[in-house]
Amino acid sequence: MARVHVESWQETYRGLVPDAVLDDPGFPAARERQWLNTLTDQRWAAHRTAVAEHHGPLVGLAMAGPSDDKPDLMHLYVLYLLAEHHGSGTGADLLHAVIDPDKRTTLWVAERNPRAQAFYRKHGFELDGGSKREGGVLDLRMVRHPGPLSRT
Repeated sequence: MARVHVESWQETYRGLVPDAVLDDPGFPAARERQWLNTLTDQRWAAHRTAVAEHHGPLVGLAMAGPSDDKPDLMHLYVLYLLAEHHGSGTGADLLHAVIDPDKRTTLWVAERNPRAQAFYRKHGFELDGGSKREGGVLDLRMVRHPGPLSRT
């Protein structure tokens, strides 16, 4: 999981996040600790986590659960997919595996990641005007209201 997390960040955020962060030799170990904590700590028990494999190796992962800000909402915390699998339907499968279509769901997406924004719009998410800057990257909030999920 940590490998997919790190590689997808390197593919997606190169030019948005400083290379020193993306290429930090400690980055993979930090993500390994993060995922170990996420998968074993009871605080994350209400969250759904899914992984995608392609002929064995992991190629994507997703996690959603109660929002930190508003527990009555779901929040998509993670949806990372290696670039070579973009457009394969794997991202949609991961999204469907972790979010509840009957609950309002929020997420944060990088302003300078139009591909991800288009993917989320295709699956019913809309920009709601919320924004935050984290690590020098401007993130925009998207919201999806309850209803059927697109299968494409």
